[in-house]
Amino acid sequence: MSFRTTAAALLVLATAAGSAWAAPIVTYEQVSEGLAAQSIVLVDIREPDEFVAGHVPGSINLPLSKLTPAALPKPEGKTVVIMCRSGNRSGKLAQMLPAVGRADIADYSGAMIDWTRRGGAVVKGQ
Repeated sequence: MSFRTTAAALLVLATAAGSAWAAPIVTYEQVSEGLAAQSIVLVDIREPDEFVAGHVPGSINLPLSKLTPAALPKPEGKTVVIMCRSGNRSGKLAQMLPAVGRADIADYSGAMIDWTRRGGAVVKGQ
């Protein structure tokens, strides 16, 4: 099943679940596939110094400390995926999303720890 199909199915289920919903969880494979297909926007919510020290190629940095859930990008035809170092911060943000009507965002809860453990590419700098 493709990332887009999986994400769409999860979003339908999440919408049906109502207020108990948080962002759907995506896997390393789904993030990898989504980046390769350019069907996702990967938002790294770690602090700038963490991002510069190493991040997933193609990800953008929007630090949680300065971010409101409503300010997350809304790219047409793409799914926004949030991530952090361990999944803690992205999980907290994921729980805020229903209150601002953002059912179009997924959480890569494995985060940088999972990404690097699986050998995912990492770049340093901006």
